[in-house]
Amino acid sequence: MTASWLQPLHLEGRQLQIESQWLSAERRARPLVVFLHEGLGSLSQWRDFPQRLCDALQCRGLLFSRPGYGNSTPRTEPWPQDYLQRQTRTLLPAYFDALGLQHERLFLFGHSDGASLALLFAAAYPARVRGLAALAPHLFVEPMTLAGLRQAKQAFESGRSLRAALARHHADVDSAFYGWNDAWLRPGFEQWNIEADLRGLACPVLALQGEGDEYGSLAQIEAVGRIHADTRVVALAQCGHAPQKDQPEAVIAHTRALLPEFS
Repeated sequence: MTASWLQPLHLEGRQLQIESQWLSAERRARPLVVFLHEGLGSLSQWRDFPQRLCDALQCRGLLFSRPGYGNSTPRTEPWPQDYLQRQTRTLLPAYFDALGLQHERLFLFGHSDGASLALLFAAAYPARVRGLAALAPHLFVEPMTLAGLRQAKQAFESGRSLRAALARHHADVDSAFYGWNDAWLRPGFEQWNIEADLRGLACPVLALQGEGDEYGSLAQIEAVGRIHADTRVVALAQCGHAPQKDQPEAVIAHTRALLPEFS
């Protein structure tokens, strides 16, 4: 594991700093796993799971905090309803290119918002992705999703524990929380749906979700399976919204089984 650094990135007229970290960079001949964090996540919130996965797969890894999260540049304006689609078209290609990854076929490992991003990027740029694992992805908005977001907002504003926990990982905790929470609770967001955007998927996909996920039903991963035939749909018992925390060994095993080069 190398130390994290701030990667300069010029994007849409702004100069950004993207908190980044390589894992096991010496494995140059092995695939690169790119980790895409959740809607309140960051580089540091993955803890030791990425290194454990990379060691199990004997691969390299790349961690980074998207703008508005961790130690990356905070957001300066509200996120639009299609912020995930926009990040797919702008942020991710520009960031990967800045790191010299234009010609490398990536394996994407995403959780929640990051899982949606992984699916969107793989569908938009199929030649750049060799496979992906989507943990607890959001393809559309469900009532339970909005209920969970409202509960999170109440906890963030009325208590100290959630704010304090997030502040350990985000330089600007309000930027991180409200960028995500305000976007999803804005009137009209309940119509958000990316199913039609995933028709371009061409790589093997692991769609995995906990049966006890408080932010979405299993209809989310079942939709991935309907859209893309080369999908392994896995529901884990005794598992909530973060399978990599609740069932890390199962997640590693299912990811390892997805591609021949991982076995």
